[in-house]
Amino acid sequence: MTVRWLDGPRRQGITWGLPWARGTVDTATPFALADGTPLQSWITASWPDGSVKWSAHAIGPQHDPAASYEVVAGQEPSLPAEPVTVTGSENDLRVSTGPVTWTLRRPHLVASIEYDGRQIVRAVRLVSLRQHLPDDDGSRDRHQASGEVEQITVEQDGPVRAVVRLDGRHGDWLPFRVRLYFYAGAPDVRVVHTFVWDGDPDRDFLAGLGLSADVVMRDEPHDRHVRLAGPEGFLTEAVRGLTGLRRDPGAAVRRAQVAGRPVGEIRDDGVASRLHLVPTWNDYTLDQTSADGFLLRKRTASGHAWVSIPSGTRSAGYGYLGGATGGGLGFGLRDFWKLHPTRLDIRGAATDVATATVWMWSPSAPAMDLRYWHDGLGQDTFAEQLEGLEITYEDYEPGYGTPHGIARTHELSLHVHDATPSNDELAEHAAMLSSPGLLAAAPEGLAAANVFGSWSVPDPRHQDIEERLDFLFDHYVRQREQRRWYGFWDYGDVMHAYDPDRHTWRYDVGGYAWDNSELSPDLWLWYQYLRTGRADVFRFAEAMTRHTGEVDVYHLGRWKGLGSRHNVQHWGCSCKQLRISNAAYRRFYYYLTADERTGDLLDELATAEETFLVIDPLRKIRTDAYVPDPHALSVSLGTDWGALAAAWLTRWERHGDTRARDRLLGTMADIGGLPHGFLTGQARIDLSTGRFDTTLDDISVSHLSAVFGLPEIITELIDLDLGLPEFERAWLDYCRLYLAPPEQQESEVGQPLQGISLVQAHSRLTAYAAARTGDPGLAELAWRKFTLDENDQLNRNPLQREARWQLTRIDGTRVLMPIDEAVFVSTNNAAQYGLAAIQLLALIPHARPRTAFAQPR
Repeated sequence: MTVRWLDGPRRQGITWGLPWARGTVDTATPFALADGTPLQSWITASWPDGSVKWSAHAIGPQHDPAASYEVVAGQEPSLPAEPVTVTGSENDLRVSTGPVTWTLRRPHLVASIEYDGRQIVRAVRLVSLRQHLPDDDGSRDRHQASGEVEQITVEQDGPVRAVVRLDGRHGDWLPFRVRLYFYAGAPDVRVVHTFVWDGDPDRDFLAGLGLSADVVMRDEPHDRHVRLAGPEGFLTEAVRGLTGLRRDPGAAVRRAQVAGRPVGEIRDDGVASRLHLVPTWNDYTLDQTSADGFLLRKRTASGHAWVSIPSGTRSAGYGYLGGATGGGLGFGLRDFWKLHPTRLDIRGAATDVATATVWMWSPSAPAMDLRYWHDGLGQDTFAEQLEGLEITYEDYEPGYGTPHGIARTHELSLHVHDATPSNDELAEHAAMLSSPGLLAAAPEGLAAANVFGSWSVPDPRHQDIEERLDFLFDHYVRQREQRRWYGFWDYGDVMHAYDPDRHTWRYDVGGYAWDNSELSPDLWLWYQYLRTGRADVFRFAEAMTRHTGEVDVYHLGRWKGLGSRHNVQHWGCSCKQLRISNAAYRRFYYYLTADERTGDLLDELATAEETFLVIDPLRKIRTDAYVPDPHALSVSLGTDWGALAAAWLTRWERHGDTRARDRLLGTMADIGGLPHGFLTGQARIDLSTGRFDTTLDDISVSHLSAVFGLPEIITELIDLDLGLPEFERAWLDYCRLYLAPPEQQESEVGQPLQGISLVQAHSRLTAYAAARTGDPGLAELAWRKFTLDENDQLNRNPLQREARWQLTRIDGTRVLMPIDEAVFVSTNNAAQYGLAAIQLLALIPHARPRTAFAQPR
């Protein structure tokens, strides 16, 4: 299978994933690259017959990477000339990538880094600052701690790629997990850092979180160099500058110092004899205070004033500290300005051992304040909370809006040099950090493997729909920039709904603010990437996956495994559900990249069904005496079971987990055994057996059941041909009847279905039934409902009221900054329009009426 670069060739070690059609590749089959490039491969998922479904592959940095590579199954791979090796014990590991040796020893992340036997770096460690009062109370009493590694685990040991996991804590709080990625021949290490916030929001305020490394400084101060990135180039400085002096050391000296080369002997006596009178600049700081600007400053020593340096807009978040002959360290943080407040520090550059720190939360910023955003507004009872839901759409409940257990993942890089690199080389490294290399199969290759259900590559005969899909994606890219949807906890998410009166998204209105995966924008973006192969779509979906999988989900504590519904704060809603932590939203990124952190998130859902013992999603509106019972737990057959099925399927195909397999197949059989199948709405699961009670004879339909990944995961399950025809019948009945005329519904199940809504979204269910049964009437109905959005009693889709989709420019005194507005777009409708369009074009394109949509502008 041919793979090509997503964003363009990168001279760095990379890992990627590939799908294989069922039954075509045996698990014992080796993989190689046709051109002989050394390759390391492993299996990340299997089909039910045991054949390879997804494989992962890694190559080391190539001096001249090819434009494409051919992955060949059944051929032994080449081995690297200098393989990466991992030796030693759990408490004292040595990783060698060729010229560079990394020594890992507790309590730090890395005890020492050597280049050709010479120590360049020591004591790579996590650092944090904590205070017990917020800044608005005037507190700056900060306590510093270093993260202490408690466990070191080798996950891969070469020959092309090695992965070491380090788990620990920052003193008595903030558990962290760090993975270090090493590649054969690479002088750099990729650092993926995750921490879980486990403090008390009323008394624990994180005032700084960073990664520090000590750099050995051997060169004379005028041969020591500092580089800090702006948007494109670098601040280019020496610790003791020889340019701009009253006495000129000579053009050759000045050129050498600016280029980062040794200046050699300074022959001008007027300069050489006065070097001790030229200040040495010991400390540097680049502070990215917002998405729009950074501040630069330096000083000669502690106790002396900082000197301002011309500042800028968006730093690439990369720096270098070291010497012309003694070597040094490149360091940086991905998405630096997008994850503000961030900071790069250099301290002690004029001493024997300097320190470089990448701050993921800048100590210059106000301490992180995660207290709840309002006082409850008197909503002490369920009745009052339901009233609040009616007016602000916020599902509030005292004690439920806690951040305890949410997480954030950052990607950093450390690059060891034997001498100061050129600015062009540093710019290349910064670009590789900002947009890491990835090889990917073309959409046609992915489609041929029959993974991820119903989708197809774009067809020029339906260009009008394709242009609308492009319009919606481009609109969210534009909105992210114009509305500055950036920041430590926010980057990666989008807003839920729009306020046309204020010309802004409803960032401050209860449940209308951050979207938190509501109605599956994650799925829409990933399917749009699969079918187009667009790098910008991939990167947008990647950022959303990083955010929604970490920030919107609890990773420890009472609600571990559950996510929070949309709110002004990502964790603010009292509705904690599996529909947000849904494995269906993470599987794409995991399989396409083999990212281990995303694998952790999927593993957290191994026993997701047990979360229903913790909290009843319907507790505020129940009229019966239901109490969670481990032998009769209420589970929605829509949002709940869809998330469970995704978690079970993923665990089965990744790990061969028979428990997950049995629960998946058992509940599928039970749904087929219910008198009304999916129309039953709810079922009771016995945790001891993992099976549903099939005696419930009821009909209850929710318009939300099929908009959180249920159709997509069921399509995958039916494609697996698991020998459960009654399950497929139950699903096809639901797909046929949801948008059927009321008289047909009554004729088949004895009553018309109530609560039918989100009509355009559900047109893809009708299309699926049409494709499976070959019924042209259902195909006609699906396209009509998609195009006209008929009879939507609750949520009439504004996308279909607009004959022509267009933007309106709003500027002047009416708005904070000029923006491009599309008042008819909400994230619910955009995501579901995208999914419906993609699936109708895949399932029943031949049945589409000849009328076309007006083109967007």
